[in-house]
Amino acid sequence: MSNKKELLWQSRFSEPFDRDALRFSSSVHVDKALFREDIEGSTAHVTMLAEEGIISEEESGQIIRGLREIGAELEAGDLVPHWEDEDIHTVIENRLKEKIGATAGKIHSGRSRNDQVATDTRLYLRRQIRTLGTALQGLQKTLVSKAETYRETIIFGYTHLQRAQPISAGHYYLAYFNMFRRDRDRLTDLLKRVNISPLGAAAFAGSTLPLNPARSAELLDFDGVFSNSIDAVSDRDTVIEFISVCSMVMMHLSRFAEDLILWSSYEFGYLEISDAFATGSSLMPQKKNADIAELVRGKTGRVYGSLITMLTIMKGLPLSYNRDMQEDKPPLFDTAETTIESVSIFGKLLEHTTLKEERLAKLTADDLSLATEIAEYLVKKQLPFRDAHRVTGRIVSHSLMSGTTLPGITLDVYRTFSELFESDIYAALKPEASIKAKKTHGSCSFDSVAIQLEEAKKLL
Repeated sequence: MSNKKELLWQSRFSEPFDRDALRFSSSVHVDKALFREDIEGSTAHVTMLAEEGIISEEESGQIIRGLREIGAELEAGDLVPHWEDEDIHTVIENRLKEKIGATAGKIHSGRSRNDQVATDTRLYLRRQIRTLGTALQGLQKTLVSKAETYRETIIFGYTHLQRAQPISAGHYYLAYFNMFRRDRDRLTDLLKRVNISPLGAAAFAGSTLPLNPARSAELLDFDGVFSNSIDAVSDRDTVIEFISVCSMVMMHLSRFAEDLILWSSYEFGYLEISDAFATGSSLMPQKKNADIAELVRGKTGRVYGSLITMLTIMKGLPLSYNRDMQEDKPPLFDTAETTIESVSIFGKLLEHTTLKEERLAKLTADDLSLATEIAEYLVKKQLPFRDAHRVTGRIVSHSLMSGTTLPGITLDVYRTFSELFESDIYAALKPEASIKAKKTHGSCSFDSVAIQLEEAKKLL
């Protein structure tokens, strides 16, 4: 065989592995990202082997010292994996053999590549779940800050992308706070299923050696140990669930990004994005593009693609382990990196946005979005809501045809639509009054937003 590296499974075979087949099947360019987890898992396994008398304390010490040295070499870039190495696990074990000789072979006692990889993957997932949770918490803090700053700033609330009713901008920001709160809850719940050790399941049927899987789990700070050795190595549902949660995080970011893109456009003009988070045009000097928000929106499709990839990989696999599952790493790693980076950069982008309060005040003061206040005014005068809705619809038509704002319609004209109108209608036709009048739990009133803010701060 032309490549000099030893493939750890090769002893049973009489012919060398085809070089092109090895290049095709090599995953080291991807799974080298797991070297920390692999060394951590191997250290725990070897510690357990020594405690159970399967290897000696001296051998365990040799192996662990070697593993730590290899970790430092990989971290520093002194040990560079090559595609001929097949995978990161082979890189580490071959390097360990170079360091300490035949004793290195004892590292794999009672362990298969199957439970080794499953363990590494869960350790990686645990780390990424916590990192993403921290990034989401940072974004939530920014949202609370924005909600405080703009608690009494009035903006348009939209349904069907049509101006609907005036609301507190703080209320808007806290809506996204709650979406990301549920995303964090989903991550916390997922961690319960991820933080279970597969180590000790071996290939899929367990081992004849007196292993202590509970001790390995304890050393790795897992919450528990596998119940079924087949299941421990043959499913990647936790990977799928992680990517699914990331897909929801990205969906929420994408919706938020869409608002920022629209609101910062000339047509809306509600919001200004800092020049530090916008780009110009290579041809049109007047352009200021919300590129960071657009990229977040675009990367959402990438994460969705990873979810479909994983579901498709797993959908037809018979029990137990199959090599197809090697393909879980690219979508997993890409999803974790993309989502964490997107949350972090979006938080910075949001921090460097400002609402154009003067423009918003002018627009909301004279807009038809106050029409609902007319209908509710009539309801308070004991007119059935359906009748009030019809009367208000006719008033809106008159406003559009006459070019008169709702506050600009005279009382005499209002009374042609219903004798229930009195001069107090004008007090209701102010955005501030509309918002302050909201009484229900969780509404957009300034007082309600203040309560929501306090709850948000407690949650953080």
